Amino acid sequence: MSATVNQIEKSDKAPKSAGKMQMDRLALNLIGYTFITLLAVICIFPFLLVVSSSLTEESKIIEDGFQLFPTAFSVEAYSLLFKYPTQMLKAYGVTIAVTVLGTALGLFVTAMTAYVLQRKDFKWRNQFSFFFFFTTLFSGGLVPWYLMIVNYLDLKDRLIVLILPMLLNVFYIIVMKSFMSSIPEAITESAKIDGAGDFRIFLQLIIPLSKPALATIGLFIALAYWNDWYNALLFVSSENLMPLQYYLYKMLGNMDGMRRAMVSSGAVVTMNIPTESLKMAMTIVATGPILLAYPFIQRYFVQGLTIGAVKG
Repeated sequence: MSATVNQIEKSDKAPKSAGKMQMDRLALNLIGYTFITLLAVICIFPFLLVVSSSLTEESKIIEDGFQLFPTAFSVEAYSLLFKYPTQMLKAYGVTIAVTVLGTALGLFVTAMTAYVLQRKDFKWRNQFSFFFFFTTLFSGGLVPWYLMIVNYLDLKDRLIVLILPMLLNVFYIIVMKSFMSSIPEAITESAKIDGAGDFRIFLQLIIPLSKPALATIGLFIALAYWNDWYNALLFVSSENLMPLQYYLYKMLGNMDGMRRAMVSSGAVVTMNIPTESLKMAMTIVATGPILLAYPFIQRYFVQGLTIGAVKG
């Protein structure tokens, strides 16, 4: 009789505990989604502010500051930015070419280096790993680097000079090496038994299994190439090889210099240059295309950042 009573009490408690767990999960989801929504709004707010400011008259920005919605609509900044469309298209073409070629070559070389360094049967892997890591602590300096690129390699005013200096990054090699170390060795061993060589194993087995890491590191490399203007400042003097970021930087510098020269000479400034709105328009033009690449690799992004770091 007592056993029957205990069973009835347990059966009554089970729905209560299940209901409590469901309420806790609902509350946790509500708090989580609310927090993520607020975080997304905070992240979108600066971008909307940039878009609004690029479409606002310069005088309104000076008077009222930056507003979330344009109080006086104007496309003067974009008209000035695309005043010379041929040069803008050339700059876009150079940046796209450098980004695509640099990302492809950088990913391939990084993946090959990481694959060799994580192989346990490679006798000198520790020595080579130290060699790569040592370069992150010390460098030869700007002047020797510049002399090597210009005098010894003779790469000035060539497209490769925008690709070669950023081709390898030790941090990306370490991340890729950690990711590839998580791939079971039985896969490569079985391929060797079937007669596959190292390069075939790397291309047909390791590369497909490393898609998350390749997508993540590829995004970082592409962003670095897309935003690079410093190498162009040092090594490019031809207008046909100016990337987009350096072209926009040079345009803004020329406008600021022209305004300061006119003011210092005492001349009356009759031309209103939309400096602030022009900066915002440049930001939209420079960041817009690269933002389109993120949705295609979003599903790999988190996995590529974390899967190689949780091993061991």
